[in-house]
Amino acid sequence: MADEAYNIGLPPSQESYLKKEKIIDIAKHSGCQAIHPGYGFLSENTEFAQLCHKSDVIFIGPPASAIRDMGIKSTSKSIMSAAGVPIIEGYHGEDQSTTRLKQEAEHIGFPLMIKAVRGGGGKGMRIAFTVSEFESQLESARHEALKSFGDQAMLLEKYVEEPRHIEVQIFGDHFGNYVHLFERDCSVQRRHQKIIEEAPAPHMSQSLRNQLGETAVKAAHAVNYVGAGTVEFILDRHSHAFYFMEMNTRLQVEHPVTEMVTNTDLVEWQFRVASGEKLPLSQEEICLRGHAFEARICAESPVNNFMPCTGILQYLTTPVPSTDVRVETGVRQGDEVSVHYDPMIAKLVVWGEDRTDALMKMRVQLANYNIVGVDTNVDFILVLCHHSEFISGNVHTNFIQQHHSELLTQKTPPDHVIIQAALAVVLNEQLKAQKAAAASQDPFSPFVSEFGMRLSHLLVRDFIFRYGKQVVTVQLTYEKQGHFLVRINGVEKLLDVTGTLLMTDNRLHLACHIDKKVFKSHVFITPSDIHLFTKDGSYQFSLPVPKFLSMEAEGVGATGGDVAVAPMPGVVEKLCVTVGDLVKMGDPVFIIIAMKMEVCSLINVLQNKLLRVLPEKY
Repeated sequence: MADEAYNIGLPPSQESYLKKEKIIDIAKHSGCQAIHPGYGFLSENTEFAQLCHKSDVIFIGPPASAIRDMGIKSTSKSIMSAAGVPIIEGYHGEDQSTTRLKQEAEHIGFPLMIKAVRGGGGKGMRIAFTVSEFESQLESARHEALKSFGDQAMLLEKYVEEPRHIEVQIFGDHFGNYVHLFERDCSVQRRHQKIIEEAPAPHMSQSLRNQLGETAVKAAHAVNYVGAGTVEFILDRHSHAFYFMEMNTRLQVEHPVTEMVTNTDLVEWQFRVASGEKLPLSQEEICLRGHAFEARICAESPVNNFMPCTGILQYLTTPVPSTDVRVETGVRQGDEVSVHYDPMIAKLVVWGEDRTDALMKMRVQLANYNIVGVDTNVDFILVLCHHSEFISGNVHTNFIQQHHSELLTQKTPPDHVIIQAALAVVLNEQLKAQKAAAASQDPFSPFVSEFGMRLSHLLVRDFIFRYGKQVVTVQLTYEKQGHFLVRINGVEKLLDVTGTLLMTDNRLHLACHIDKKVFKSHVFITPSDIHLFTKDGSYQFSLPVPKFLSMEAEGVGATGGDVAVAPMPGVVEKLCVTVGDLVKMGDPVFIIIAMKMEVCSLINVLQNKLLRVLPEKY
């Protein structure tokens, strides 16, 4: 933890994390000698690196000239081409008029990649598959780039379909020494942003690995690079030809997988190089060991096109860190995920002796990552890790789109999970009763120890749960303490069930026998929901609420009618209509910015409507 903390401004990044002079003032005031810029915000900002130099504060990163040259994609491609690094041909010119860009797009051919010249992290990037959608995709990329980087200049490239995204970690020092620390495969993405990374890349021959590494070092040489950097390549998964995509002049979010397979601490390397030391290891001393995966745990809804989500982390438990497991996060239970920053709330990193071993560990640890309060991608990544093509290592950047129906199929809870939900409710009631009795004047009351006992009959309870749009019924008959007969959805067969619910390490652990089969899960219960976390993923069962309450919660028109509802919380960036306009289904109403992402909200009406109400301020 930091020894000191300083308030740098309000939550919006433009009023805090991007205020260069404010940060320098605090650095000078506190007497610090160096600034580590982290992953985003000012980490690739030329002006900030120059400001640090002028202020006699060490910028822990590359020279400002390297950030400038590699940060402007058109410039970086010219430099790489001159250095003999293969690039994809496209348009990198200064004429940024829509007319000129469209002409160049038609010359290059479709599908086409539109990329922000100063972009990174998937921001300001769109794919135009046809000429008819080029201008709308161009405008959207410009908006997002201007908001993220303060520059809406674009470049165009031929889009390589189903490529692999391979990147190489490089390091340089002030003495002209350069090394690479092998490659990472970051092919599985959504919205052009990485979701799971691994090192080394699967199905990578040693000769191709050497070629990539040597080319990445050549790229670093070309700009006199110092510190940690990543050279990203597009790799044709069929021909294995590769092309320079961009260079990230900072430490990457996914650097831990490289650390795990090379037994290094890259942040320590950054500090050593910034302080004037030589690289800790030579190329010959850097060896690959085992395999590592990193999963980005994000507050987002995979079933809703991976839209970012906001809310309070009502419940949060993570895997236990070890030599093979890392959990890197900046949140804890009770924190709020807001609209101001990226939706990534944690990184889960595992290491194994080989890819199969590492993948099995990732599955186990994902099942131990339990979150309630916001939608997350944990279950999605767990399903991904069980997909046969991912297991085989047949990955590419369109993997999620290609296997969309298999990865995002609404799962049906098996009977044993439904039973565990009902059992959890009953046993949790018993725990509460025991706790209340312990605090009373009669802690040994038989009405507590014989919970559910009846003198002349067996107690029968009926539960109605909702799982998504499914409704399930459970009838539970008390036999004796902790022993029940259970019927699901009215079927004749009765299942013999026993179970216990214990609170340990701030988690409710449910263990039960269902017809002599053992099942275990973690449980979190609210007044309206039961959350079960199993080795196969999580399940949320809702208890029925009165109709008037559900209507109030959903809001009139939330799913149609006369109201257009934003798909996510955010800040209105642009209104596309005015009062009195005639709008029809599918027309854009407004553009919002949230979590560094631009979203165009479409009106959801069944017939033409006159727009009557707009936000007063935006």
